[in-house]
Amino acid sequence: MGGLSIWHWLIVLVVVIAVFGTKKLRNVGSDLGAAVKGFKDGMKDGSADPQAPAAPAQQVANSKVNDPNTVDVDAKTKS
Repeated sequence: MGGLSIWHWLIVLVVVIAVFGTKKLRNVGSDLGAAVKGFKDGMKDGSADPQAPAAPAQQVANSKVNDPNTVDVDAKTKS
């Protein structure tokens, strides 16, 4: 008595199709499939992204070496 038979599910399916229409349900299904695929790709690419560099490259401009406004100091640790 507590379980739903196949006939109950068929009636529910017919009511859902009558309310939303087959075109709307097809669009929802394709959108849901694309969302699941995007989520899986995001989880796979999240750990190792081959296109993104691990750390940005450090660049030193040679013209700044002899700049009179540059101060070269040594950092001292506080003990």
